[in-house]
Amino acid sequence: MNLIPAVKKDNALLEEMDACLDEKASFNLWWLGQSGFLVQWNGRRLLIDPYLSDSLTVKYAATSKPHIRLSERVIEPSLLTKITVVTSSHNHTDHLDAETLTPLFANNPAAAFLIPEANRDFVTERVKRADDFPIGINDKKSVTIEGFTFHGIPAKHNEIDRDSKGNPIYMGYVIEFGNWTIYHSGDTLWYSDMADLLRPFKIDLALLPINGDDPSRGVAGNLNFTEAAQLAKAVKARCVIPCHYNMFSFNSANVDDFEKAAQSIDQPHCILKHGEKWSSSFFEAVQSVS
Repeated sequence: MNLIPAVKKDNALLEEMDACLDEKASFNLWWLGQSGFLVQWNGRRLLIDPYLSDSLTVKYAATSKPHIRLSERVIEPSLLTKITVVTSSHNHTDHLDAETLTPLFANNPAAAFLIPEANRDFVTERVKRADDFPIGINDKKSVTIEGFTFHGIPAKHNEIDRDSKGNPIYMGYVIEFGNWTIYHSGDTLWYSDMADLLRPFKIDLALLPINGDDPSRGVAGNLNFTEAAQLAKAVKARCVIPCHYNMFSFNSANVDDFEKAAQSIDQPHCILKHGEKWSSSFFEAVQSVS
């Protein structure tokens, strides 16, 4: 099977990132596949939930749940430099991948690592780091790292699970920097007070999964394409970018369905391909049209 090609990858992608690294008035973002994004602002690089290996394909190759890759890998993790912060939203390998994180931290020794506090022991064992290496967060705490302020939001995957101290195991992050606010949901279903939690942040850009919740897949579920569009509308996000599709054949979605759902409720959106750049200049373009 031919893999879906990345728009840009490896050194070509790095060259594009480096060319706009020091932009201050705007920020740029690249979709790296699955729920992974690189945000670039004011000389800083924020890497959200990167999965940049074939570890899951190898792990499940001889099982009843093969993780057959659909798209090219965007970048070798050891090529990424100048990383300021890396996040993991939960412990599933496509959001906490040792084969991605080990070379990444080796090449970026000063990078901070933000995780749900509940997952500290599991995370440090997986990435073979000291217990105090990650910065922990929960839904009652905010953390500022090099100009990025992170607010913890519980995620429901498929439940809002907590540890013995009440810390959520699955999380999303609202991220504020400069004049901008991003919401990365991690893996989640919609829950009753979710929109109420998010609306006060006045989100500019929401990054939401669209692969849905199908028990026959044997994995925890997410928002489907309609719910992702509706959640973005409910929190008044100025734009939504869909993710968590076109990585594994058994757990994907048709992004055209998301586009139709967003259009039907007049929700501004942008659909990216792997390795494709998005810029906050999107908002200026939308404003000029309106």
